[in-house]
Amino acid sequence: MRWACIVLPQLALDAVLRRCADPAAPLVLLSGPAQRRVLQAVNPAARALGLRPGQSLNAAQALSRDFATAEYDTQQIERCQRFLAAWAYRFSSQVSLHYPRALLMEVESSLALFGPWPRFEARLRAELQALGFRHRITLAPNPAAARVLANAHDGLAIADAAALRQQLEQLPIERLGLPREVASALARMGLRTLRQVLDLPRDGLARRFPAEMLRHLDTLLGLRPLALDCYSPPDHFDERIELNFDVESHQALLFPLRRLIHDLAAYLAGRDSGVQRFVLHLEHRARADSLVAVGLLGAERDATLLFELTRERLERLQLPAPVEALRLQARDLPDFVPAHANLFDERAQQTLAWEQLRERLRARLGDAAVQGLGVHADHRPEQAWRPYSAAATTVPGATGPRPGWLLAEPLALDDAAPRLLAGPERIESGWWDGNDQRRDYYLIETSSGQRAWAFRPVGSAGPLWLHGWFA
Repeated sequence: MRWACIVLPQLALDAVLRRCADPAAPLVLLSGPAQRRVLQAVNPAARALGLRPGQSLNAAQALSRDFATAEYDTQQIERCQRFLAAWAYRFSSQVSLHYPRALLMEVESSLALFGPWPRFEARLRAELQALGFRHRITLAPNPAAARVLANAHDGLAIADAAALRQQLEQLPIERLGLPREVASALARMGLRTLRQVLDLPRDGLARRFPAEMLRHLDTLLGLRPLALDCYSPPDHFDERIELNFDVESHQALLFPLRRLIHDLAAYLAGRDSGVQRFVLHLEHRARADSLVAVGLLGAERDATLLFELTRERLERLQLPAPVEALRLQARDLPDFVPAHANLFDERAQQTLAWEQLRERLRARLGDAAVQGLGVHADHRPEQAWRPYSAAATTVPGATGPRPGWLLAEPLALDDAAPRLLAGPERIESGWWDGNDQRRDYYLIETSSGQRAWAFRPVGSAGPLWLHGWFA
């Protein structure tokens, strides 16, 4: 087996920066009581101003006031880890959150689907960068070794046990993931690398150090398995973004909305499902949430489409008060079946598929504005169909040819000598509702070459009545 470890070195910062319109602006995360606020993390732009983790807020403001602040939220870190685990689930069925701020993925069984490791790794990095998370990735024959190697390397890939042992033996003691007191004791003994530790008699190490140390070293070398709890994605999506200031315009809500929609799309891809209904909550300070409900006729998971549909509905909403947070909830997550397409699609790239066009029209004009046609059990042509607002269009079934354009009211045919092509087809129906019709229908061709559908009342020798045109 081969395991990949994705370490997220600044997960707390990334959780905030990915919600900012300008991630390059100076930002610090604060923790501690109100009377002594301390800088917990700083981004590179803030570090360039001389700010460092551990400084008090007063000391940082003495150096510069040109930086934004946010709260160091441990719960947000956990939410981001779970979200990334759901994202990784699309690539591997064995994903674990065993280590903090890291993902473990078994990738041996995924290489046949996603290609050799260099290509697979490039895809993981590209998607993590698009999601807004900094990372380091390593590959090793066991998960514990992959995690430890990520302490000192990025991009290292080891395939066999011999190469793994050689690489681990070169690691400094402080990078092995040992408890701090154990690493300090080994350093006082003059030991600097794992190789020096392994050269010592094992029984002597067992007498001097806790048994957990030897078990950890055996796990690193692949001599002892590591028990992992594998992640299982939840059955619903629920994410929230708290805004840095109260927002009163729709335009300012689009950036956090786009981030929420892309997170939803990544989650859906991990579950191999789509979404058919979801609700966007606009949270206000002193009143109930404003709701933007989005319902689709079929399951979708394309981020661009979902964002456009939500934006159309959001812009039609009058904001009753400033918005301080966005929350997206999706519980109707049916299986996603991609639309069938031809191998050589002749549609221009800028054109939309019917399903996407239909959903955009419904979002812009309203759910009742776009309707389909459904079959109704009635032989009378004008009664044989019904409009439906939900289902896709279907053509009424018929025993004979039916025109594409049915007139709202029959008109007397003014052609003196039409040519009969087919018929008569007798239709007698409607006695139960007082609108009894008894007609003989004909397929005719007019003197100008047009094909039409016309009828004559049963028993009548009068002129034909035009009821529809064929294309």
